[in-house]
Amino acid sequence: MRRGRILKIFLGAGICLTAGIMVNHITSMTTTMCTEKELAGMSYTLQQYVDTQSAGAASDPEAIVAFPDDPAQNAPAAPGTDPNAPAVSDGAVAPEPTPSATPKPKSEYDKIGISVAADYVNVRKKPNTDSKVLGKLYRGSAATIREKTGDWVKIKSGQVEGYIKSDYLAIGFSAEKLVDKFGTKIATVNTETLKVREAKNTECAVLTLVSGEESFEVLREDKEWVKIMVDGDTKGFVSKEYVDLSVKFKKAVSIEEEREEARKKAAAAAAAAREDMAQQQPSQPSSNSGSSGNSSNSGGSKGNSGGGSSSNKSGGGGSSMKGSAGKSNHSDPSDKSSGGNSSSSGALGSGDGSAIASYALQFVGNPYVYGGSSLTHGTDCSGFSQAVFRKFGINLPRTSSEQSGVGKKISVSSARAGDLIFYARNGHVNHVAICIGGGRVVHASNPTTGITTSNIGYRTPYCARRVISG
Repeated sequence: MRRGRILKIFLGAGICLTAGIMVNHITSMTTTMCTEKELAGMSYTLQQYVDTQSAGAASDPEAIVAFPDDPAQNAPAAPGTDPNAPAVSDGAVAPEPTPSATPKPKSEYDKIGISVAADYVNVRKKPNTDSKVLGKLYRGSAATIREKTGDWVKIKSGQVEGYIKSDYLAIGFSAEKLVDKFGTKIATVNTETLKVREAKNTECAVLTLVSGEESFEVLREDKEWVKIMVDGDTKGFVSKEYVDLSVKFKKAVSIEEEREEARKKAAAAAAAAREDMAQQQPSQPSSNSGSSGNSSNSGGSKGNSGGGSSSNKSGGGGSSMKGSAGKSNHSDPSDKSSGGNSSSSGALGSGDGSAIASYALQFVGNPYVYGGSSLTHGTDCSGFSQAVFRKFGINLPRTSSEQSGVGKKISVSSARAGDLIFYARNGHVNHVAICIGGGRVVHASNPTTGITTSNIGYRTPYCARRVISG
């Protein structure tokens, strides 16, 4: 009996213990399941948000991704702290600040545009293709950029200021790549007088002297020397210390300039045609009204020395003008001529020096061609002076050396419009120009500049000759 009671007591305790264990297990499972559901739900919600924000960031790489209801965003900043600095939890190491971006290198051509059009691009009054055309920027020509307006840029080049679509311009570093192709390096003398030497040292021969502020094309640039084109066949080295280097580009041409250029070319072509007709006619002698009483052939010659002669008579003891080699009575070495005419008594003919200068100036801008004699299609220095004077019935020999032996020797300081100015290399005349007055000359300079005007002392003059009276 007692034994049965003990058994019942143990059985009841076991049941109670088992029931407690079961209750605890069910509670634990319920708690775990609830927690997992809550975390799964939170994970899903965050994933949705991140996906949404990431989609926005993909369209704007600079977009800032922030979580909603972030207490750190709404809480007031602690005194002395940066409200935009990232929050740092206790014990965490603060991330290093992002280094500031390195400034992008700037090109010296950031404000320069070079035309890359196949031929030219129109410069318009307003930034649209329906606007009035003010001028043209030809391929390789450059412009200064004033401002940008969408796909257009406002430029200034020469006398033209207007708008061009930016697609037609190389700007900045892209422009730098085109400098050697389209630009011309220029050396401007920054001293009073500079020696042009035969080689890159101060021990070699001096070819000529060039004056301050004159500019010359650079043919080659070395560390301490630059080789420049002075004119015609005169090229030499100058010290880099005494020149300022720059790059020159062609500029835009306005519609008015283009029309004027076309007019000049038409007039020059007509003048050249008249010259050709005159040359085809038989030469007729003409008398001069000058005091020397010399006579010259009107209609001109082809400039070949040794091609016939003309006799000049003067009551004052004039000399004969020979087509073959001859010498004048002047002691100046430039008076020696290897061929052509020479005169010791003065003018070869009469004429208006200003008219000669004005006629010569019509051909400024036309090309230089070595050995040429066409005022429109190309000529060298002596071919230019010969063709100009032929227009006025005065025959000059073909080369500058020969021309330096005709007419009357005068001082360079007394030269006036219509006189000839000669330049020499190592004592030998190798260039001639026509004085236009005001201390300037017009001449066929070199292949880069063509027929142009310069100061009479752009290089040291060798001598001057007067070939006309009056």
